[in-house]
Amino acid sequence: MVQQTAHDERPAPARRRAGRRRAVLLGSGAAAVLLGLAALALPAPYVVESPGPTFNTIGELQKRPLIEIPGRTTYPATGDLDLTTVYVSGGPNAPVTFLEVLAGWLDPARSVSPVELVYPPGTTGEQINEQNTAAMTSSQESSVAAAFSYLGVDYGQKLSVAGFADDSASKGVLKVGDAIETVNGKTVKDIDVLRGELNASGGQAVDLGVRRNGERITEKIAPKANPQGVYQLGVALRIAYSFPYQVKIQLDNVGGPSAGMMFALGIVDKLTPGPMTGGKHFAGTGTIDADGEVGPIGGIAQKMLGAAERGATVFLAPADNCGEVSGHVPDHMQVVKVSTLTEAVDAVTLIGQGKDSSALPSCG
Repeated sequence: MVQQTAHDERPAPARRRAGRRRAVLLGSGAAAVLLGLAALALPAPYVVESPGPTFNTIGELQKRPLIEIPGRTTYPATGDLDLTTVYVSGGPNAPVTFLEVLAGWLDPARSVSPVELVYPPGTTGEQINEQNTAAMTSSQESSVAAAFSYLGVDYGQKLSVAGFADDSASKGVLKVGDAIETVNGKTVKDIDVLRGELNASGGQAVDLGVRRNGERITEKIAPKANPQGVYQLGVALRIAYSFPYQVKIQLDNVGGPSAGMMFALGIVDKLTPGPMTGGKHFAGTGTIDADGEVGPIGGIAQKMLGAAERGATVFLAPADNCGEVSGHVPDHMQVVKVSTLTEAVDAVTLIGQGKDSSALPSCG
């Protein structure tokens, strides 16, 4: 019997060449894997948003009320009126890696966006921090003004020019820093006085009394109508409020304007007899202006998830965000669509009293 054995009958040089090819292929594969892993660790031009913490505006933060109103009668508040936040990773502050972006794509609780859709080109981390801090300060002031307007508390406003639109009727006439004191002889005690006179002008020139570097000057400007037919000066206004008493809002390390509506709700609850929430857990988001108009924000899907994780059963969403809400509502959460502070107060009060809320407007 002949025993067969498997062996390579190729000449020795051929065997050596085949071995070298295998070594090269293995080495190339290992290098590709290493390069791929290294690429995953490189900075990626994306921004990842994920649910952030919530803060109860009628509760305490670090053993102090988040909202304090010294020297005024305030009323006990129960339940929760949570403002919601979003963690933002990536962009100029701290770029994310491709591995983090991949994890964000695979996680339904996160959203991933190209960085240029979130931040203008050339924006620095320092600029972002400054803008977020300024927006939070402005949001707090607007929330106090909105709450006082709702409660019928008088306060003063001083308007000054902060910038100009590209096709501004005021460019070259007004200057940044000009304080607008009168319009057609009427004292501009608030922005509504200015708006009323501009719209009543029908595009005819108005007399603006401004204070520039301490000197009182009168300028004539013909306002232009925007596409909605509203007459405007074409300026960005900075509003300085003069409140009859102080409202302190204690919240550090949170930026942006999106907490305005929830701040305003917290102030109204503290200054109104009776527990508005009825002990229930509400959360919400939205910008707010002095007139109580609620504006849209970013990251609402992540904010709803963060609120649900912390026990909120009702979420107040800006009407203009409804398109982003649909399909992202957490289980067992009621979303109420609001456009004004009055609508938000009415919704919280109705649900807090245990009444049927099925007729409240919803984003669904």
